[in-house]
Amino acid sequence: MPLSNPDVFALNRRTFLTTQTAAIGSLALGSLLRRDARAADSSSGLPHFAPRAKRVLCLFQSGGLSHVDLFDSKPTLLAHHGQEIPPSVKGTQRLTGMTSGQAAYPIVAPLKSGRLCGPSGAWISDLLPSLQEVAGDLCFIKSLHSEAINHDPAITYLNTGNQIPGYPSMGAWISYGLGSENENLPAFIAMVSQGSGKNPGQPIFSRLWGSGFLPASRQGVGLRPGANPVLYLSNPPGTTRDQRRALLDDLEELNARRAAELGDPETLARINAYEMAFRMQASVPELTDLSGETKATLDAYGPDVLIPGSYAANCLLARRLLERDVRFVELFHRGWDQHIALNRQLPNQCRDVDQPTAALVSDLKQRGLLQDTLVLFASEFGRTVFSQGKLGDVNAGRDHHGRCFTVWLAGGGVKPGFKYGKSDDFCYNVAENPVHLRDLHATLLHTLGIDHERFSYPFRGLDTRLTGVEPARVVNEILV
Repeated sequence: MPLSNPDVFALNRRTFLTTQTAAIGSLALGSLLRRDARAADSSSGLPHFAPRAKRVLCLFQSGGLSHVDLFDSKPTLLAHHGQEIPPSVKGTQRLTGMTSGQAAYPIVAPLKSGRLCGPSGAWISDLLPSLQEVAGDLCFIKSLHSEAINHDPAITYLNTGNQIPGYPSMGAWISYGLGSENENLPAFIAMVSQGSGKNPGQPIFSRLWGSGFLPASRQGVGLRPGANPVLYLSNPPGTTRDQRRALLDDLEELNARRAAELGDPETLARINAYEMAFRMQASVPELTDLSGETKATLDAYGPDVLIPGSYAANCLLARRLLERDVRFVELFHRGWDQHIALNRQLPNQCRDVDQPTAALVSDLKQRGLLQDTLVLFASEFGRTVFSQGKLGDVNAGRDHHGRCFTVWLAGGGVKPGFKYGKSDDFCYNVAENPVHLRDLHATLLHTLGIDHERFSYPFRGLDTRLTGVEPARVVNEILV
Protein backbone atom coordinates (compact mmCIF):
# COMPACT_ATOMS: atom_id res chain seq x y z
CA MET A 1 0.00 0.00 0.00
CA PRO A 2 1.52 3.30 -1.04
CA LEU A 3 2.31 5.89 1.67
CA SER A 4 0.46 9.14 1.17
CA ASN A 5 1.88 11.27 4.04
CA PRO A 6 4.66 13.42 2.59
CA ASP A 7 6.14 13.99 6.10
CA VAL A 8 7.11 10.32 6.20
CA PHE A 9 9.31 10.76 3.15
CA ALA A 10 10.90 13.81 4.79
CA LEU A 11 12.11 11.64 7.67
CA ASN A 12 15.39 10.71 6.05
CA ARG A 13 18.63 9.96 7.89
CA ARG A 14 19.83 13.55 7.91
CA THR A 15 16.52 14.87 9.29
CA PHE A 16 16.40 12.19 11.94
CA LEU A 17 19.91 12.96 13.16
CA THR A 18 19.26 16.69 13.08
CA THR A 19 16.11 16.45 15.18
CA GLN A 20 17.68 14.07 17.65
CA THR A 21 20.76 16.28 18.00
CA ALA A 22 18.52 19.26 18.68
CA ALA A 23 16.64 17.29 21.32
CA ILE A 24 19.87 16.23 23.02
CA GLY A 25 21.13 19.80 22.81
CA SER A 26 17.95 21.03 24.48
CA LEU A 27 18.48 18.61 27.34
CA ALA A 28 22.10 19.70 27.72
CA LEU A 29 21.11 23.37 27.58
CA GLY A 30 18.50 22.81 30.24
CA SER A 31 21.11 21.20 32.43
CA LEU A 32 23.50 24.12 31.89
CA LEU A 33 20.83 26.68 32.65
CA ARG A 34 19.89 24.85 35.86
CA ARG A 35 23.58 24.80 36.80
CA ASP A 36 23.90 28.53 36.13
CA ALA A 37 20.76 29.17 38.17
CA ARG A 38 22.25 27.22 41.08
CA ALA A 39 25.49 29.14 40.71
CA ALA A 40 23.63 32.44 40.73
CA ASP A 41 21.91 31.38 43.95
CA SER A 42 25.26 30.61 45.62
CA SER A 43 26.65 34.05 44.79
CA SER A 44 23.47 35.99 45.54
CA GLY A 45 23.21 37.93 48.74
CA LEU A 46 26.89 38.82 48.73
CA PRO A 47 28.63 40.03 50.70
CA HIS A 48 27.52 37.64 53.44
CA PHE A 49 28.51 40.15 56.13
CA ALA A 50 30.03 43.61 56.43
CA PRO A 51 33.36 43.62 54.57
CA ARG A 52 36.59 45.04 55.85
CA ALA A 53 37.96 45.48 52.32
CA LYS A 54 36.40 46.56 49.02
CA ARG A 55 39.25 45.58 46.73
CA VAL A 56 42.40 43.43 46.64
CA LEU A 57 45.94 44.00 45.39
CA CYS A 58 48.11 40.91 45.05
CA LEU A 59 51.85 41.52 44.59
CA PHE A 60 52.89 38.06 43.46
CA GLN A 61 56.64 37.46 43.55
CA SER A 62 57.05 34.59 41.11
CA GLY A 63 59.85 32.09 41.57
CA GLY A 64 59.91 31.62 45.34
CA LEU A 65 61.57 34.46 47.25
CA SER A 66 63.91 33.49 50.07
CA HIS A 67 62.12 34.03 53.37
CA VAL A 68 65.39 32.98 55.05
CA ASP A 69 67.30 35.93 53.60
CA LEU A 70 64.57 38.56 53.64
CA PHE A 71 62.06 38.07 56.48
CA ASP A 72 62.92 35.22 58.82
CA SER A 73 66.52 35.23 60.03
CA LYS A 74 67.35 33.45 63.29
CA PRO A 75 70.50 33.61 65.48
CA THR A 76 70.80 29.83 65.02
CA LEU A 77 71.61 30.31 61.34
CA LEU A 78 74.59 32.51 62.12
CA ALA A 79 75.82 30.15 64.81
CA HIS A 80 75.52 27.07 62.58
CA HIS A 81 76.59 28.58 59.26
CA GLY A 82 78.41 25.93 57.23
CA GLN A 83 77.29 23.07 59.47
CA GLU A 84 75.04 20.23 58.32
CA ILE A 85 71.34 20.79 58.95
CA PRO A 86 70.32 18.42 61.78
CA PRO A 87 68.45 15.31 60.54
CA SER A 88 65.79 15.96 63.19
CA VAL A 89 65.04 19.30 61.48
CA LYS A 90 65.30 18.17 57.88
CA GLY A 91 63.25 15.03 58.55
CA THR A 92 61.97 13.04 55.59
CA GLN A 93 60.68 15.99 53.61
CA ARG A 94 60.46 15.40 49.86
CA LEU A 95 63.08 17.47 48.04
CA THR A 96 63.23 18.49 44.41
CA GLY A 97 65.52 16.67 42.01
CA MET A 98 67.90 19.62 42.17
CA THR A 99 69.07 18.86 45.73
CA SER A 100 67.78 15.37 46.55
CA GLY A 101 71.09 13.86 45.44
CA GLN A 102 73.41 16.18 47.33
CA ALA A 103 75.96 14.56 49.64
CA ALA A 104 75.74 17.44 52.14
CA TYR A 105 73.21 20.05 53.22
CA PRO A 106 75.16 22.88 54.88
CA ILE A 107 73.28 25.72 56.54
CA VAL A 108 73.71 29.13 54.92
CA ALA A 109 73.20 32.28 56.98
CA PRO A 110 71.29 35.20 55.41
CA LEU A 111 73.18 37.23 52.84
CA LYS A 112 72.79 40.50 54.70
CA SER A 113 72.13 41.63 58.22
CA GLY A 114 68.75 43.12 59.03
CA ARG A 115 66.89 44.81 61.82
CA LEU A 116 63.74 44.46 63.88
CA CYS A 117 61.11 46.81 62.46
CA GLY A 118 57.76 48.24 63.42
CA PRO A 119 55.65 47.57 66.54
CA SER A 120 55.88 43.80 66.00
CA GLY A 121 59.66 43.74 65.84
CA ALA A 122 59.55 41.86 62.54
CA TRP A 123 63.02 41.12 61.16
CA ILE A 124 63.50 42.60 57.67
CA SER A 125 66.72 42.34 55.70
CA ASP A 126 68.84 45.37 54.90
CA LEU A 127 68.32 44.34 51.26
CA LEU A 128 64.84 45.89 51.71
CA PRO A 129 65.48 49.26 53.40
CA SER A 130 62.32 50.90 52.08
CA LEU A 131 60.09 48.09 53.34
CA GLN A 132 61.78 48.46 56.71
CA GLU A 133 60.37 52.00 56.85
CA VAL A 134 56.74 50.90 56.27
CA ALA A 135 56.88 47.84 58.56
CA GLY A 136 54.37 49.52 60.86
CA ASP A 137 51.71 48.94 58.20
CA LEU A 138 52.59 45.30 57.48
CA CYS A 139 51.12 42.12 58.92
CA PHE A 140 53.47 39.14 58.58
CA ILE A 141 52.42 35.51 58.44
CA LYS A 142 55.58 33.53 59.26
CA SER A 143 54.06 30.03 59.14
CA LEU A 144 52.50 29.63 55.71
CA HIS A 145 52.88 26.16 54.21
CA SER A 146 52.04 24.30 51.00
CA GLU A 147 52.37 20.74 49.71
CA ALA A 148 53.61 21.91 46.31
CA ILE A 149 57.38 21.83 45.77
CA ASN A 150 57.65 22.71 42.07
CA HIS A 151 56.91 26.06 40.49
CA ASP A 152 53.94 25.56 38.23
CA PRO A 153 51.82 23.54 40.69
CA ALA A 154 52.77 25.93 43.50
CA ILE A 155 52.05 29.11 41.50
CA THR A 156 48.77 27.61 40.30
CA TYR A 157 47.91 26.58 43.87
CA LEU A 158 48.35 30.03 45.36
CA ASN A 159 46.52 31.75 42.52
CA THR A 160 43.61 29.30 42.07
CA GLY A 161 43.40 27.16 45.19
CA ASN A 162 44.27 24.04 43.20
CA GLN A 163 47.53 22.59 41.88
CA ILE A 164 45.77 21.40 38.71
CA PRO A 165 45.28 23.95 35.89
CA GLY A 166 41.76 24.82 34.82
CA TYR A 167 40.37 26.23 38.05
CA PRO A 168 39.26 29.87 38.46
CA SER A 169 41.79 32.37 39.76
CA MET A 170 41.31 34.33 42.98
CA GLY A 171 40.40 37.45 41.05
CA ALA A 172 37.83 35.58 38.95
CA TRP A 173 36.17 34.18 42.06
CA ILE A 174 35.99 37.64 43.62
CA SER A 175 34.75 39.23 40.39
CA TYR A 176 32.08 36.52 40.15
CA GLY A 177 30.95 37.05 43.72
CA LEU A 178 31.10 40.83 44.06
CA GLY A 179 31.11 42.20 40.52
CA SER A 180 32.60 45.54 39.58
CA GLU A 181 32.24 49.08 40.89
CA ASN A 182 33.58 50.67 37.69
CA GLU A 183 31.67 50.00 34.49
CA ASN A 184 34.48 51.41 32.36
CA LEU A 185 37.22 49.01 33.49
CA PRO A 186 37.25 45.25 34.07
CA ALA A 187 36.77 44.01 37.63
CA PHE A 188 40.05 42.07 37.45
CA ILE A 189 43.30 43.29 35.86
CA ALA A 190 46.71 41.61 35.79
CA MET A 191 50.18 42.85 34.82
CA VAL A 192 53.52 41.06 34.45
CA SER A 193 57.03 42.44 34.94
CA GLN A 194 60.45 40.88 34.53
CA GLY A 195 62.91 41.08 37.40
CA SER A 196 66.68 41.44 37.42
CA GLY A 197 67.21 38.38 39.59
CA LYS A 198 67.08 35.81 36.86
CA ASN A 199 66.26 35.91 33.18
CA PRO A 200 63.73 34.93 32.10
CA GLY A 201 62.39 33.28 35.27
CA GLN A 202 59.31 31.13 35.54
CA PRO A 203 56.68 31.48 32.79
CA ILE A 204 53.49 33.30 33.72
CA PHE A 205 50.48 31.87 31.91
CA SER A 206 47.26 33.79 31.29
CA ARG A 207 45.32 30.94 32.93
CA LEU A 208 46.61 32.36 36.25
CA TRP A 209 44.07 35.17 35.79
CA GLY A 210 41.58 32.98 33.93
CA SER A 211 37.98 32.19 34.86
CA GLY A 212 38.24 28.39 34.68
CA PHE A 213 34.72 27.00 34.79
CA LEU A 214 33.21 30.30 35.96
CA PRO A 215 31.50 32.49 33.34
CA ALA A 216 34.03 33.82 30.83
CA SER A 217 33.13 37.39 31.77
CA ARG A 218 34.93 36.86 35.09
CA GLN A 219 38.40 36.28 33.69
CA GLY A 220 41.05 38.91 34.24
CA VAL A 221 42.31 41.27 31.57
CA GLY A 222 46.05 41.49 31.09
CA LEU A 223 47.54 44.97 30.63
CA ARG A 224 50.63 45.02 28.43
CA PRO A 225 53.34 47.67 28.56
CA GLY A 226 53.62 50.37 25.94
CA ALA A 227 51.23 52.22 23.69
CA ASN A 228 48.84 49.29 23.18
CA PRO A 229 48.04 47.97 26.69
CA VAL A 230 45.13 45.78 25.52
CA LEU A 231 45.42 43.90 22.25
CA TYR A 232 42.87 44.69 19.54
CA LEU A 233 41.35 47.49 21.62
CA SER A 234 42.11 50.27 19.14
CA ASN A 235 39.97 50.85 16.09
CA PRO A 236 41.43 49.75 12.76
CA PRO A 237 42.83 52.55 10.58
CA GLY A 238 40.02 54.47 8.90
CA THR A 239 37.37 53.46 11.45
CA THR A 240 35.88 56.23 13.58
CA ARG A 241 34.44 55.82 17.06
CA ASP A 242 30.92 56.52 15.72
CA GLN A 243 31.35 53.78 13.12
CA ARG A 244 32.55 51.39 15.83
CA ARG A 245 29.48 52.27 17.93
CA ALA A 246 27.13 51.58 15.03
CA LEU A 247 28.84 48.27 14.27
CA LEU A 248 28.56 47.17 17.90
CA ASP A 249 24.88 48.13 18.01
CA ASP A 250 24.17 45.90 15.02
CA LEU A 251 26.31 43.10 16.43
CA GLU A 252 24.59 43.33 19.81
CA GLU A 253 21.19 42.97 18.15
CA LEU A 254 22.31 39.82 16.33
CA ASN A 255 23.91 38.34 19.43
CA ALA A 256 20.84 39.16 21.52
CA ARG A 257 18.63 37.28 19.05
CA ARG A 258 20.98 34.31 19.23
CA ALA A 259 21.00 34.40 23.02
CA ALA A 260 17.19 34.49 23.07
CA GLU A 261 17.05 31.45 20.76
CA LEU A 262 19.59 29.32 22.59
CA GLY A 263 19.80 30.76 26.10
CA ASP A 264 23.57 30.55 25.90
CA PRO A 265 25.15 32.67 28.67
CA GLU A 266 28.44 32.83 26.75
CA THR A 267 26.71 34.84 24.03
CA LEU A 268 25.65 37.40 26.63
CA ALA A 269 29.19 37.42 27.98
CA ARG A 270 30.42 38.19 24.47
CA ILE A 271 28.05 41.16 24.22
CA ASN A 272 29.33 42.47 27.56
CA ALA A 273 32.94 41.99 26.44
CA TYR A 274 32.38 44.03 23.27
CA GLU A 275 30.74 46.80 25.28
CA MET A 276 33.52 46.81 27.87
CA ALA A 277 36.13 47.03 25.10
CA PHE A 278 34.32 50.04 23.64
CA ARG A 279 34.31 51.81 27.02
CA MET A 280 37.95 50.88 27.62
CA GLN A 281 38.92 52.70 24.43
CA ALA A 282 38.33 55.86 26.47
CA SER A 283 39.22 54.67 29.99
CA VAL A 284 42.55 52.92 29.30
CA PRO A 285 44.32 55.90 27.70
CA GLU A 286 43.21 58.01 30.65
CA LEU A 287 44.44 55.33 33.05
CA THR A 288 47.92 55.13 31.52
CA ASP A 289 48.38 58.88 31.15
CA LEU A 290 50.73 59.80 34.00
CA SER A 291 50.99 63.47 33.17
CA GLY A 292 48.86 64.35 36.18
CA GLU A 293 51.17 62.61 38.66
CA THR A 294 53.39 64.94 40.69
CA LYS A 295 57.16 64.74 40.54
CA ALA A 296 57.18 63.79 44.23
CA THR A 297 54.94 60.81 43.54
CA LEU A 298 57.02 59.65 40.58
CA ASP A 299 60.22 60.02 42.58
CA ALA A 300 58.74 57.98 45.42
CA TYR A 301 58.23 54.97 43.15
CA GLY A 302 61.85 55.07 42.01
CA PRO A 303 63.86 55.58 38.81
CA ASP A 304 62.10 52.83 36.82
CA VAL A 305 58.60 54.25 37.22
CA LEU A 306 58.50 55.73 33.69
CA ILE A 307 59.78 52.51 32.04
CA PRO A 308 56.65 50.77 30.68
CA GLY A 309 56.28 47.25 32.00
CA SER A 310 58.71 47.67 34.90
CA TYR A 311 57.62 46.63 38.38
CA ALA A 312 57.71 50.28 39.50
CA ALA A 313 55.51 51.39 36.58
CA ASN A 314 53.06 48.58 37.28
CA CYS A 315 52.90 49.54 40.96
CA LEU A 316 51.89 53.07 40.04
CA LEU A 317 49.31 51.76 37.56
CA ALA A 318 48.00 49.47 40.29
CA ARG A 319 47.36 52.45 42.55
CA ARG A 320 45.56 54.24 39.71
CA LEU A 321 43.41 51.15 39.10
CA LEU A 322 42.54 50.77 42.77
CA GLU A 323 41.50 54.40 43.10
CA ARG A 324 39.21 53.76 40.12
CA ASP A 325 37.62 50.94 42.13
CA VAL A 326 38.92 47.99 40.14
CA ARG A 327 38.01 45.05 42.35
CA PHE A 328 41.13 42.87 41.99
CA VAL A 329 44.56 43.89 40.72
CA GLU A 330 47.47 41.46 40.52
CA LEU A 331 51.10 42.19 39.67
CA PHE A 332 53.22 39.20 38.69
CA HIS A 333 56.94 39.89 39.09
CA ARG A 334 59.31 37.22 37.82
CA GLY A 335 62.89 36.43 38.73
CA TRP A 336 62.96 35.08 42.31
CA ASP A 337 64.15 31.58 41.38
CA GLN A 338 67.62 31.79 42.88
CA HIS A 339 68.88 28.22 42.55
CA ILE A 340 72.21 29.64 41.49
CA ALA A 341 74.23 32.80 42.09
CA LEU A 342 72.11 33.83 45.09
CA ASN A 343 74.75 36.36 46.16
CA ARG A 344 74.46 38.20 42.85
CA GLN A 345 70.84 37.70 41.88
CA LEU A 346 68.95 38.32 45.13
CA PRO A 347 70.22 41.90 45.72
CA ASN A 348 69.28 42.86 42.15
CA GLN A 349 65.80 41.39 42.56
CA CYS A 350 65.30 43.22 45.85
CA ARG A 351 66.28 46.53 44.23
CA ASP A 352 63.51 45.98 41.67
CA VAL A 353 60.73 45.70 44.22
CA ASP A 354 61.78 47.37 47.47
CA GLN A 355 61.22 51.06 46.76
CA PRO A 356 58.13 50.69 44.51
CA THR A 357 56.40 48.33 46.95
CA ALA A 358 56.98 50.61 49.93
CA ALA A 359 55.91 53.64 47.88
CA LEU A 360 52.71 51.86 46.84
CA VAL A 361 51.79 51.04 50.46
CA SER A 362 52.50 54.64 51.51
CA ASP A 363 50.64 56.08 48.51
CA LEU A 364 47.54 54.00 49.23
CA LYS A 365 47.66 55.02 52.88
CA GLN A 366 48.09 58.72 52.09
CA ARG A 367 45.10 58.66 49.74
CA GLY A 368 42.86 56.85 52.23
CA LEU A 369 42.73 53.71 50.09
CA LEU A 370 44.73 51.33 52.27
CA GLN A 371 42.05 50.98 54.92
CA ASP A 372 39.66 49.26 52.49
CA THR A 373 42.22 47.68 50.14
CA LEU A 374 43.77 44.35 51.13
CA VAL A 375 47.37 44.12 49.92
CA LEU A 376 48.96 40.66 49.72
CA PHE A 377 52.70 40.28 49.08
CA ALA A 378 53.29 36.59 48.42
CA SER A 379 55.38 33.99 46.65
CA GLU A 380 54.54 30.38 45.77
CA PHE A 381 56.97 29.06 48.41
CA GLY A 382 60.18 29.98 50.22
CA ARG A 383 63.74 28.71 49.89
CA THR A 384 65.78 26.15 51.80
CA VAL A 385 68.03 27.16 54.67
CA PHE A 386 70.67 24.80 53.30
CA SER A 387 72.79 25.47 50.23
CA GLN A 388 72.03 24.19 46.77
CA GLY A 389 75.51 23.49 45.52
CA LYS A 390 78.81 23.70 47.32
CA LEU A 391 78.92 26.09 50.26
CA GLY A 392 80.64 29.34 49.29
CA ASP A 393 80.59 28.64 45.55
CA VAL A 394 79.70 31.73 43.49
CA ASN A 395 77.03 29.64 41.75
CA ALA A 396 75.45 28.30 44.96
CA GLY A 397 71.82 29.10 45.72
CA ARG A 398 68.81 27.80 47.60
CA ASP A 399 66.20 25.22 46.57
CA HIS A 400 62.38 25.33 46.83
CA HIS A 401 60.84 25.15 50.30
CA GLY A 402 57.08 24.99 50.83
CA ARG A 403 57.17 23.56 54.33
CA CYS A 404 57.29 26.96 56.03
CA PHE A 405 57.60 30.42 54.47
CA THR A 406 56.58 34.05 54.93
CA VAL A 407 54.05 36.39 53.30
CA TRP A 408 52.76 39.75 54.42
CA LEU A 409 49.49 41.65 54.13
CA ALA A 410 48.51 45.27 54.68
CA GLY A 411 45.32 47.31 54.97
CA GLY A 412 41.88 45.82 54.37
CA GLY A 413 41.14 44.94 58.00
CA VAL A 414 44.39 43.20 58.97
CA LYS A 415 46.37 44.27 62.01
CA PRO A 416 49.17 46.71 61.10
CA GLY A 417 52.59 46.17 62.60
CA PHE A 418 51.76 42.57 63.52
CA LYS A 419 53.23 39.13 63.00
CA TYR A 420 51.60 35.73 63.32
CA GLY A 421 53.00 32.22 63.31
CA LYS A 422 56.55 31.14 63.85
CA SER A 423 59.15 28.95 62.21
CA ASP A 424 61.61 26.80 64.13
CA ASP A 425 65.14 27.92 64.96
CA PHE A 426 66.27 26.86 61.47
CA CYS A 427 63.43 28.62 59.55
CA TYR A 428 62.57 25.15 58.25
CA ASN A 429 59.42 23.85 59.96
CA VAL A 430 56.33 25.54 61.38
CA ALA A 431 56.77 25.91 65.14
CA GLU A 432 53.60 27.84 66.03
CA ASN A 433 50.22 28.62 64.45
CA PRO A 434 50.41 26.96 61.01
CA VAL A 435 48.59 28.68 58.15
CA HIS A 436 47.82 26.68 55.02
CA LEU A 437 47.22 28.28 51.61
CA ARG A 438 43.55 27.35 52.03
CA ASP A 439 43.47 29.37 55.26
CA LEU A 440 45.02 32.32 53.45
CA HIS A 441 42.33 32.14 50.76
CA ALA A 442 39.57 31.83 53.36
CA THR A 443 40.92 34.90 55.15
CA LEU A 444 41.18 36.90 51.94
CA LEU A 445 37.53 36.16 51.12
CA HIS A 446 36.52 36.94 54.71
CA THR A 447 37.97 40.46 54.52
CA LEU A 448 35.68 41.02 51.52
CA GLY A 449 32.62 39.86 53.46
CA ILE A 450 32.50 36.38 51.90
CA ASP A 451 32.07 33.15 53.86
CA HIS A 452 34.24 30.70 51.91
CA GLU A 453 32.07 27.72 52.92
CA ARG A 454 28.95 29.34 51.44
CA PHE A 455 30.61 30.58 48.24
CA SER A 456 30.70 27.86 45.59
CA TYR A 457 30.03 26.98 41.96
CA PRO A 458 28.75 23.61 40.67
CA PHE A 459 31.45 21.81 38.69
CA ARG A 460 31.87 18.08 37.98
CA GLY A 461 29.25 17.15 40.53
CA LEU A 462 30.79 19.21 43.33
CA ASP A 463 29.96 22.56 44.84
CA THR A 464 33.47 23.80 44.12
CA ARG A 465 35.11 26.49 46.23
CA LEU A 466 38.29 28.53 46.07
CA THR A 467 39.28 26.85 49.34
CA GLY A 468 38.55 23.35 47.99
CA VAL A 469 36.97 20.48 49.90
CA GLU A 470 39.53 20.10 52.70
CA PRO A 471 39.21 22.06 55.94
CA ALA A 472 40.12 25.73 55.86
CA ARG A 473 39.81 28.41 58.51
CA VAL A 474 39.79 32.18 58.66
CA VAL A 475 42.91 33.43 60.45
CA ASN A 476 40.94 35.74 62.74
CA GLU A 477 44.04 36.40 64.84
CA ILE A 478 45.43 38.76 62.19
CA LEU A 479 42.20 40.72 61.71
CA VAL A 480 41.31 43.94 63.50
